[in-house]
Amino acid sequence: MATPKRINLALQGGGAHGAFTWGALKAILRDPDIEIAAITGTSAGALNGAAVKSGLASAEGQAGRQAAIANLDWLWRQIGAVNDMRFAAWLNAIFPDPAIVSRSIEYSLPFAIADAASRMVSPYAYGPFYSHPLRRIVDRFDFGRVCGGDGPMFFVNTTRVRNGKVRVFRQDEVTTDVILASACLPTIFQAVPIYDTETRRDEEFWDGGYTGNPALFPLFRPDLPEDILVININPLEREDPPRTPTEIQNRINEISFNSSLLRELRAISFVKRMLADGRLDPEHFRNPRVHMIADDPLMNDLSVATKTVPAPYILGRLRDAGEAAAARFLAAHRADLNERETIDLAAMFA
Repeated sequence: MATPKRINLALQGGGAHGAFTWGALKAILRDPDIEIAAITGTSAGALNGAAVKSGLASAEGQAGRQAAIANLDWLWRQIGAVNDMRFAAWLNAIFPDPAIVSRSIEYSLPFAIADAASRMVSPYAYGPFYSHPLRRIVDRFDFGRVCGGDGPMFFVNTTRVRNGKVRVFRQDEVTTDVILASACLPTIFQAVPIYDTETRRDEEFWDGGYTGNPALFPLFRPDLPEDILVININPLEREDPPRTPTEIQNRINEISFNSSLLRELRAISFVKRMLADGRLDPEHFRNPRVHMIADDPLMNDLSVATKTVPAPYILGRLRDAGEAAAARFLAAHRADLNERETIDLAAMFA
């Protein structure tokens, strides 16, 4: 039997675009030679991470992997409010270009009204009528397994509203409210109140994407492997400059939700250079090997509209694209895992 490739997963947030991660995770879970040691996730990444953690904690070997895949499928059926994702495959034959659907949602009157309302009406204006649409889904997670010691370590990233700092909740701290806080866009949802054991006071939390999307530093523990596989769903580059109000808002969203990840990757790159030059002691500094699964061409066809409107067709296309991207990565780089990194960080920040 081959020696397992032990990796850590870093799962980005990005609303309904997290369906790309759903597909990528399915491909990873089907590979028996890959062992997931830890998961750090934000927003949709936290939802995906909880589904995987719970499944892998339920049984060993192939049974745990199948349970994790089943959890992911259930999660995204709930988010898309579709019981049979074959409906999405049927739509694929009619609308082969996801950009068409993205633009139709983006320019639709209902989306325009909802988008304008989110900028002019506070989520606190709904009073007793307010409810979080994801709560009914997250409440059904098996938190005994999500928070338990079996399976991979699990970290959920949030932003503490009071001081703007990242707050990473460990698996034994994760609750429905923690996951909802990680996915709490402040223009749409009310901040989530949680008693914070770090500050020893009641705090309010927003989406973790502002401060850690996802946070990588929880993975620097000496008992975890050095390989970090980032599943990226916010495009790092867009060649065409934004011009319309929606395009501008979309690019602002992408830049802000990538900024924390890029800061950590830059720091890793700096430490790597210092280690290579002999100016840091390798006994005291980790030397992570970074990998990434992404599909920027597809994400450039989509927008903030498809992040907030979980259209079954788009979810299906994202899932399929994620599976394909992960399959390409594994075909090209499975042998590199635990040996060398597959992203040139020096070139990225040159």
